[in-house]
Amino acid sequence: MNKSVLLLALGLGAGACHRAVPTTKGTAPSVTTAVRKGPEAAVKAVDFDSPFLTAKGKVQATLKGNQQSATINVRMRRDSAIWLSAGLLGIEGVRALLTPDSVRVINRLEKTYFAGGYDYLTKLLNVPVSFAQAQALLLGNYQAAPAGAALTLGTAPGGGQRVAYPLNGVLVEQLVQAATGRVEKLTLTETGTDRALTTDYADFQAVDGARVPFAHGISVDARQGSVSTKATLKYSKVSAGRAELSFPFDRPKGYTRVTGKK
Repeated sequence: MNKSVLLLALGLGAGACHRAVPTTKGTAPSVTTAVRKGPEAAVKAVDFDSPFLTAKGKVQATLKGNQQSATINVRMRRDSAIWLSAGLLGIEGVRALLTPDSVRVINRLEKTYFAGGYDYLTKLLNVPVSFAQAQALLLGNYQAAPAGAALTLGTAPGGGQRVAYPLNGVLVEQLVQAATGRVEKLTLTETGTDRALTTDYADFQAVDGARVPFAHGISVDARQGSVSTKATLKYSKVSAGRAELSFPFDRPKGYTRVTGKK
């Protein structure tokens, strides 16, 4: 089992002893109806807006020319926590818990753990990453431009919309489907460098209780110069509903803390 593909799996979905994040029962998924102002008012993107999400799938990754695979399980409480577990043949290799201000990772392969900030995922994916971006990437949701950003609207292939704007030194570009309003492509390009992350969403399917389709296929290409790491995630099961979820994350005894620095 390759640790790199497991970490990449977590990057897609991508501490010290820590109690599980508390949860409460949510309501049924719905269509986002946030009011957009200014140039954003013309954006026709529709988000998958569920208080909870559980999913199971398989990641196929190409690392330095070698193909690797892993299974992944995802649990999410919107705007609060993203829990991911990746492994092979039923054996967990890596577990992660993302909250708005922290990243925690247990690596059972090397008996290590990490607890810190989002610079860890930034280094893993080669582009700046925040909790909000990780959540939007996981759900395939539209990422709105910050107030005052120079928003550019254009036409995407197939008659949809192309939305682009700068964000903290990164050019964000999103392609929105004409028929469904769902984001089908997201590209993050760091200004002045050769680092970029491209995410493609496909195989949109209905999910019980949701009024908008969810992308059951995600392809990611993280580039830095001539080096490219590619991965695809295919979900076999997705549930968005009212059930209460737990986010277990207790560091096993004897594990060594790492800094996450290269």
